[in-house]
Amino acid sequence: MKVTEHIKKAKGETLFTFEIIPPVKGKNIKELYDNIDPLMEFKPPFIDVTTSREEYIYIDRDGLLDKKLTRMRPGTLGICASIKHKYDVDTVPHVLCGGFTKEETEYLLVDCHYLGINNVMALRGDAMKEEKYFEPTKGGHKYASDLVGQIRNLNQGNYLHEVIETDNCPDFCVGVAGYPEKHMEAPSIKSDLKRLKHKVDLGANYVVTQMFFDNNKFFEFVDEARKMGIDVPIIPGIKPIAVKRHLQLLPQVFRVDIPQDLVDAVEACKNNKEVRQVGVEWCIQQSKELKEAGVPVLHYYSMGKSDNIKAIAQEVF
Repeated sequence: MKVTEHIKKAKGETLFTFEIIPPVKGKNIKELYDNIDPLMEFKPPFIDVTTSREEYIYIDRDGLLDKKLTRMRPGTLGICASIKHKYDVDTVPHVLCGGFTKEETEYLLVDCHYLGINNVMALRGDAMKEEKYFEPTKGGHKYASDLVGQIRNLNQGNYLHEVIETDNCPDFCVGVAGYPEKHMEAPSIKSDLKRLKHKVDLGANYVVTQMFFDNNKFFEFVDEARKMGIDVPIIPGIKPIAVKRHLQLLPQVFRVDIPQDLVDAVEACKNNKEVRQVGVEWCIQQSKELKEAGVPVLHYYSMGKSDNIKAIAQEVF
C-alpha cells in the first residue's frame, strides 16, 4: 500500500513510523531485527530504510596506500524485502542521486517493482566527505527534482532509452525531503520552498521533513508551504538527542537550531544516560503537541536503536 493510502485510511489518526539504517558490512541482520521488534507493537504502516552513498577507504598494500571506492552500508533493497516478508509491513527505500547513474537508478526501481515495493524516498544525498559541495555522479542526477522526474516517467512507461507499451507500469508513491529551517545550501526559506514546490509539481506525493527541535519552526514551514500551493501530506521527522556531543554534531551536520532550554537541560546532565532521558522527554512533548495539531504521521529517526523511540511511543501512541 502507498504511504498516501495509509494516511487516507487512517482518517485523521496520527500514524507511527520510523527510519532505520542498514548495518555495516559483516554485521548480522538479526541486530536490525532486534531493534525493529520492540517497535512493532505500535503498528507502523511503513518503515524507511536509508541508502548510504559510496566513500573512499585506504588499503595498505606493502606500505603503499591504495585508494578504493566502496559502500560501507549496502543492502537497502534486500533489507526492505526482508522486512516486508518478516513483518508484513510496507517499506520505503531511499533512492539517491549521489553515487548512482540514471541507469543504476532505473535498475533499482525495476527491482523495487518486481518486489512489490511501491514507495520510494527520492533524495539528492550529501556530498562525499572529500567534497566541499555536492558533485553529481557522472551519468547521474544533479537534483532530487530530476530524480522525481525519472520516477514519474517510469510510472508512465517511459524508460531511459525507450517508451515501452505495457499495462504493467510501476506506480511509485514518491516521498521527498523538506527543511523547516531550510536546506543548508538554499539562500532563503522561500527559495527552498520553491524547490520543494517544483518537486511536488513533478510528481512527489508527500514530504518528510528534516529533524527539528522547535515545533513552531515546523508549523511555520507548513503554513508557508500551503500558501505556496504545496498540498501533499507533510510528515514531521523527529530525532531525540541521545548523547552530549549531539549539541555540536547535529547543528554542524544538519544545520538545525537547538532551543536554549534543551541545550541547558543537556548541559546539566552528568552522563549520557541522563542526556538520553532528557532527549526522550523533550521528544515526547514535541510528539504530543504535533499529534494534537493533527499531523498525519510522526516519523522517528531511530539510527538503528529502538529503546528511546519505544519509550517515546509508549507515551504518545
